[in-house]
Amino acid sequence: MTYFFPGPFTDVVTTNLKLRNPSDRKVCFKVKTTAPRRYCVRPNSGIIDPGSSVIVSVMLQPFDYDPNEKSKHKFMVQTIYAPSNISDMEAVWKEAKPDELMDSKLRCVFEMPNENDKLNDIDASKPAPVQNASKQDGPMPKPHSVSLNDTETRKLVEECKRLQAEVMKLSEENRHLRDEGLRLRKVAHSDKSGSPTALALRDNGSNSLPSLLVVIAAIFIGFFLGKFIL
Repeated sequence: MTYFFPGPFTDVVTTNLKLRNPSDRKVCFKVKTTAPRRYCVRPNSGIIDPGSSVIVSVMLQPFDYDPNEKSKHKFMVQTIYAPSNISDMEAVWKEAKPDELMDSKLRCVFEMPNENDKLNDIDASKPAPVQNASKQDGPMPKPHSVSLNDTETRKLVEECKRLQAEVMKLSEENRHLRDEGLRLRKVAHSDKSGSPTALALRDNGSNSLPSLLVVIAAIFIGFFLGKFIL
């Protein structure tokens, strides 16, 4: 017979062995093992009444499991009919004749759980989420922080649109000023006499260039600022 011990073996593994007496007489039993330092058996001996059963707990001590190493551990359950007067159990076993002894041998097998069993154990150990019935009557309200973020986003989008409109307007004005500057340059070049009117137009054209550069710089700063905020 085979006796299985499920892993992992980082802690004590306990399995139960059920001994039943189907006869009409009392039976003495004793549990032996080939590795007494590796196992703890409770109870390891006793008496079973007729038609009764006894649960024997076998506790395997922790050890480093090696799947390539085959287990050579074995158990043997010896039984004998109990004499009418039992005063010393040790004397009963010492005085027992070989033909009066009955024994059953068990071979130990170590089993490691597979990955699917481990996942099922982990899922089963997780507590189920508890839901409040009163909160399910209506739709869940949106967090206040989400609504604030949406409002800020809308404001930023509107601000971006406004800045883009201003950029387009300033670009149109810039194009108009550039055309006007070109026209004034042509007038200044065509006037070879160097009249005061031509000089005044040339000065106005040159003075408008710094203002134009300032306007263009403000446009690009506002445009990139809007894209960075978004």
